[in-house]
Amino acid sequence: MARLYLVRHGETTSNVMNRLDTALPGAALTDFGVRQAARFALDNMVAAEAPLTLVSSVARRAQQTAEVVGGIWGVDPEVVDGLYEVQVGDLEDRNDRPAYEAFSTVVERWHHGETSERLPGGESLDDVLARYVPAIDAIAAKFLVGPEARDVFVVSHGAAIRLVAARLASIDPGFAVSNHLSNTGVVELSYTPGDDVEWHAHRWGSRVAPFDTDDTEGDQSAMG
Repeated sequence: MARLYLVRHGETTSNVMNRLDTALPGAALTDFGVRQAARFALDNMVAAEAPLTLVSSVARRAQQTAEVVGGIWGVDPEVVDGLYEVQVGDLEDRNDRPAYEAFSTVVERWHHGETSERLPGGESLDDVLARYVPAIDAIAAKFLVGPEARDVFVVSHGAAIRLVAARLASIDPGFAVSNHLSNTGVVELSYTPGDDVEWHAHRWGSRVAPFDTDDTEGDQSAMG
């Protein structure tokens, strides 16, 4: 069965400075972030032995990550709108404790069902899902089913990946809140089409399903 791999981008200058960087086009990869992307590609070379599709969000850091991965795999990445990070509005480019606490508080509420709660000057989870899920649905319908089904790697962003994957695959909110994704960390999903579409999560970072809600790992920064 073809799988969807949601991959967080490599390290950026904003990650190093702990800044809430969500406005497009956003920060570039650091040299280390480029090496992370290369390591991800090399560690997953077996994926490149079969036909696959490589997609990135429109953000600079995601495109750069996909370009490095695609260069090693011999695959041209596609850029798809709608897959960018949660837009933090008035908190943009801040790295102070109150900003991080404000962001984290709203995101935790989202995970627990308060989807209309809005970041100050930014998005609600309803906004994020309205742009992100249709893009994933289109990718799934095009590539994950049928006789020519293939794996798809989507280079996107930590907070958005966790929120959307948790929603699609009905992940326990406590697990999704606690388990952030490190740079180039992956959530692996499978898709069952039909009148009642089903998504199943098989891997979340280094965790393999079934997930233990008491486990915590990964980059615990707000954007991870």
